[in-house]
Amino acid sequence: MKVNIYYGGRGVLDDPTLYVINKMQKVLEELRVTVDRYNIYEQKNSITTLPQTIKEADGIILATTVEWLGIGGYMMQFLDACWLYGDKENIARTYMQPVVMSTTYGEREGEITLANAWEILGGLPCSGLYGYVADLLTFEMNQDYSVIIEKKAENLYRTISQKTKSLPTSNQAVTKTVLRTQDLGLTPQESEQLSKYVSDDTYVKKQKEDIEELATKFKGLLDRDKSEDEEEIIPYISDFESHFKPQTDFKAKYLFIIEGRKKPLTILVDQDQLQCSYGKQDGIDVYAKMTTEVLDRIIAGKMTFQRAFMTGELTAKGNFKTLRMLDDIFSFG
Repeated sequence: MKVNIYYGGRGVLDDPTLYVINKMQKVLEELRVTVDRYNIYEQKNSITTLPQTIKEADGIILATTVEWLGIGGYMMQFLDACWLYGDKENIARTYMQPVVMSTTYGEREGEITLANAWEILGGLPCSGLYGYVADLLTFEMNQDYSVIIEKKAENLYRTISQKTKSLPTSNQAVTKTVLRTQDLGLTPQESEQLSKYVSDDTYVKKQKEDIEELATKFKGLLDRDKSEDEEEIIPYISDFESHFKPQTDFKAKYLFIIEGRKKPLTILVDQDQLQCSYGKQDGIDVYAKMTTEVLDRIIAGKMTFQRAFMTGELTAKGNFKTLRMLDDIFSFG
């Protein structure tokens, strides 16, 4: 059995949550549970990749401290990353025990917040632990408190080992009917890869610069003359037309800005109908930018549109699910 502990506090010495999770970790290790500890404040530049560590665990502990209001920014960022990049199928099989200690007010609300968040993510919450600590030394010396903490750790162990079931909750119903993650159409593996790119400041900065350049260039293209050399137009249009695979109930309009070409290439797909032309168009679903070398490799079947986007060789904005359809619409492989 493996349990991960995610600590969302600031790591200060007199944080009562540190004392609690240290004692819980000791109890779990005595029960021969493998315990990995993640201090979120130490990994604040890579929080988006942390949800991928959940898939290695049978259960987790979300631990944080209420110092003035709520569960704190680090824990909220981690939960946001779980919502955006976490593997929901894996989370649905993972038990979570919330631990919230307070030096002010709001420990009960904090524990409820973590439990609700995990249920909305689709996970399995366990009975949590919360408390108010006015003086850490007095708290640590109280044997009754130590027994309570140890029992909570043992309860987590039993819940996971026995795969304890619970009654359905309204949070789960709301998640299925109302709350949904924006569907990017990505697999868990692609979401994991995307989370790594998001945590890379250099990559994100480069993507923003490319998108800004794309938008600026497209605006300039709208003001240019409509004429285009026929020899320059025909090759790419004929390539797209000859590799077109109609898709039922699918309609989209793509605009490709190809470096070295004077005008963008617009592709209109309407089920079994395909129209390719150079020049401006309205109602574009996906704007994409790439070099002629990248497009030539895609047409030659050496690369897919999706891989070019994930590696940064193709930049795009718009509906990313529609972007993914390019590899289904055009069979260059």
